Amino acid sequence: MEKVLCVDDDPSLLRLYQYELSEEGYKVILAKDGQEALSKFSKEKPQVVILDIRMPVMDGIRTLTTMLSKDRQIPVILNSAFPQYRENFMTWGAEAYLIKSSDLTELKQKIREVLEKRKKLIKS
Repeated sequence: MEKVLCVDDDPSLLRLYQYELSEEGYKVILAKDGQEALSKFSKEKPQVVILDIRMPVMDGIRTLTTMLSKDRQIPVILNSAFPQYRENFMTWGAEAYLIKSSDLTELKQKIREVLEKRKKLIKS
């Protein structure tokens, strides 16, 4: 079972992630800020990370940088309410950038895509 680490400071969005992504067959790991995410990242070793940008304690960019310093291959999908960051997401090393929505169809599709891509890279 593939693990998805979901990081967001909005508890209702975390509940939505838990419900919808579990239904897709993923083991869902939740974190409310970057600091908690880094702890769970090291312990759980997820196959993909869904990461908000603006959060208390440690923002998503700092969290992303720290995660990638530990595992350069981990695919991270930035999921933010702020479209202005879309221009920079590849500079930061993220795999994708999505605008938050209560409809997780696009997010679920992107998770499938990045996991497929990662499987192909591991096989080659």
